[in-house]
Amino acid sequence: PWPRPRPDAEHLRLNALVSLALFLASVLTMTLTGMTGVYGEGPSAWVCLLLLAGATLPLAWRFTHPWQSLLVVALCFGLAGSLGVHEFMVLQITLFLAMYSEGAWDGDRRRAAWVRVAVIIAMFVWLLVSLFRLSTDPESLDTFPAEATGWSLSPLVAFMLVQLLTNVIFFAAAYWFGDRAWRAAQDREALEYLARQLSAQQRRGERQAVALERVRIARELHDAVAHHVSLIGVQAGAARLALGTRPSEGTDATHEALTHIEEESRSAVEDMHAILHTLREGATDALTSTTLQDTVSDATGSLGLHRLPELAVESGAAGVPTTFTEVGEPAAVPPLVSLNLYRVAQEALTNVRRHAGPGTAADIRVRHGEGWVELEVSNARPPRRLGRPRSTASGLGLVGMRERVEADGGHFEAGPLSAGGWVVRARTPVRRDAR
Repeated sequence: PWPRPRPDAEHLRLNALVSLALFLASVLTMTLTGMTGVYGEGPSAWVCLLLLAGATLPLAWRFTHPWQSLLVVALCFGLAGSLGVHEFMVLQITLFLAMYSEGAWDGDRRRAAWVRVAVIIAMFVWLLVSLFRLSTDPESLDTFPAEATGWSLSPLVAFMLVQLLTNVIFFAAAYWFGDRAWRAAQDREALEYLARQLSAQQRRGERQAVALERVRIARELHDAVAHHVSLIGVQAGAARLALGTRPSEGTDATHEALTHIEEESRSAVEDMHAILHTLREGATDALTSTTLQDTVSDATGSLGLHRLPELAVESGAAGVPTTFTEVGEPAAVPPLVSLNLYRVAQEALTNVRRHAGPGTAADIRVRHGEGWVELEVSNARPPRRLGRPRSTASGLGLVGMRERVEADGGHFEAGPLSAGGWVVRARTPVRRDAR
């Protein structure tokens, strides 16, 4: 059972004022009706006031105690009609409101149905008894014409049918509108619950989007800056060795190494500027619904698979001879996929320089297939180990590469080769009509 929320204190006070206004209105209409002298003498004034109060004032509790309110109102309504209280309009309104409220506010739906059915049966029994007394009272019969006028039904029968039809419509409407109000309140509660759920999901989605953006930024910083910084370290080491072993002959080598350091430093700064540009444009992108692929295309659109030959040359200049091979018919690759594969190759070469040691060689291969593109970066076993300690691996490089490839719906693998060395392989699906 669904417990319908009760109205707030303001609505309860307003409903109490409405019930008091109905009581005053019933007293006024009873007084005016009595002044007409049409209906004869009624019960004493205190009995009339007591019955009118019992048929109107309980409506103040129709939200919190609907079935008790209906029973009291129905009982006073029947007594007022049986005793001849001269009030015929307001009491019908209060009975309708009481029955409607029972259907609209009682949380026990079985009780709501049975109480209303019991009241309807009692009212129809009372109506039939009243009609029987009318049909057997000679004084009442004298008020109707003796013969039918224009119709086959007698005036008395027509009057009885009108009374029955009016009460059927009255009680059916009260019953139906009460149930409809209950179902409408249920639907509103369900919609409000769904709205709260959607709002919570939206907040969770926003938090997840922020977390994913942080991961993406960290990945970009790691892949871009670490690559250039590793090259700077290699070139700085070469310059130091040139000055230390050949002070008189190492000028040219030192100059070349310092030139590479300058170029890689400038490239690192440019990549960081591109990432910062993406961050600054983030708020505008959120407002204009710019996609991540559009943002990447604007900020780092110059990076992609077409830059892999240059990456191989840079790697060779840093002391790791690198070859580049492209197999198959090149197909159009989406900018985001192309950038991610470039970053994978860049990070793989960085790992070669960090961990493989001097004397190793690397190979970059790009294979194009029907609906896919595959990148493979491998390095052979170095010819000898020079006692140079390996760099401490953080593990973020492999994690970042895997995240990039899997974000594009691809497959990533990395591991040692049987003949020695290491291989990184990433295969990503692409469409032939990709742009």
